[in-house]
Amino acid sequence: MREYLLTLCITAAVTYLLTGPVRKFAIVAGAMPEIRARDVHREPTPRLGGIAMFFGLCAGLLVADHLTNLSEVFEKSNEPRALLSGAALIWLIGVLDDKFEIDALIKLGGQMIAAGVMVVQGLTILWIPLPGVGTVALTQWQGTLLTVALVVITINAVNFVDGLDGLAAGMVCIAAAAFFMYAYRIWYSYGIEAAAPASLFAAILMGMCLGFLPHNMHPARIFMGDSGSMLIGLVLAAGAISVTGQVDPDLMNLFSGSERNSVHQMVPVYIPLVMPLTIIAIPAADLILAIVRRTWKGQSPFAADRGHLHHRLLEIGHSHSRAVLIMYFFSALIAFGALAYSVNAASMWIVLSVVFLSAIGLVLLLLPRFTPRAPRWAEGFVPPRYRRRRAAGAVAGEDRTAADRESAAEADADTGEERVPVTAGVSGVNGATAVGHRTRTR
Repeated sequence: MREYLLTLCITAAVTYLLTGPVRKFAIVAGAMPEIRARDVHREPTPRLGGIAMFFGLCAGLLVADHLTNLSEVFEKSNEPRALLSGAALIWLIGVLDDKFEIDALIKLGGQMIAAGVMVVQGLTILWIPLPGVGTVALTQWQGTLLTVALVVITINAVNFVDGLDGLAAGMVCIAAAAFFMYAYRIWYSYGIEAAAPASLFAAILMGMCLGFLPHNMHPARIFMGDSGSMLIGLVLAAGAISVTGQVDPDLMNLFSGSERNSVHQMVPVYIPLVMPLTIIAIPAADLILAIVRRTWKGQSPFAADRGHLHHRLLEIGHSHSRAVLIMYFFSALIAFGALAYSVNAASMWIVLSVVFLSAIGLVLLLLPRFTPRAPRWAEGFVPPRYRRRRAAGAVAGEDRTAADRESAAEADADTGEERVPVTAGVSGVNGATAVGHRTRTR
């Protein structure tokens, strides 16, 4: 676990430190496209954030290759090299798209080629466990088609959800955390070393997202662009393919006891079929709804619009930050709910907890204008919009004595003039123009 944590920290550090120089490079290179009709942000913002994320991926793999235990992953499996090859290709296509806006069909072809590169090097689905049937071995063509389909769907699902500041990186980070816990449990609890590559991919993916998020949170200073969204989508798909089609269910020795117990014990075997879907459940739902919506209108499935889930959250009255947090909430609920069910499928409390938290999420969706207020003792740790409003005298004269406030009140009464409190942060007040008022949204 310590080596996974070290790999995650190195990946996050490299990604974080490189994002600033990459932002300056994107500005110089002109990778700042004009604001489109479907965009939410109001100012041109540089892209190419995927460059920093790709070098974070390379740094994570390089560090893992020199660690005592994780180096065995590179010795016994070719999957890390397959991932790096496919990631380099999809990253290059994304960089070209961020700069020159290449055609959607060309990007789709590049995604399929990147998936094929990974398949050729051994990162493919060899078999799938089916309930009531058992483990089904796939032919080479079946495994290749299923692998390519999973990669393309995951990449486009993540790409579709990348519409608000910090949304795609945060949702993928949550999914990677749940997936890491699942893969690490298979490797540690059952002693199956074939699950180690998936654990490594998930740890590196978390580091890539965590390192980029500080630069991408609202208001974002840089966007990851297609070079980043397609990259993290491919890494997420690679982990799902590794643990789904490479881990032999028979090694878990779960066929023991009564038939009912065997069914419950087989849940960790079937979860690989469900987990890749749960971790991209919201992006995949957004993708399917977008395709149906556009084809129903007679448009191309690749035509851009403002009908995505995050756009609808903004339309019903949610703020940018709250819309992102709501998407985070449901992503975590689905991913970690599936993870908890894989640990103990016989527990009814898990189902009840998921239902209860889902009800809370629906209530939050129906209260777009409700602003929670933090208690007095916690006001110093939350943004100003969550603090309780105080009287104007308490705000403007907080550092004055009671006598000064009384004399000021008497002076106001004599002159008949009303004091207007000055709001901090407004341009032109107390040198606030040096900082500027950031109104950028996305």
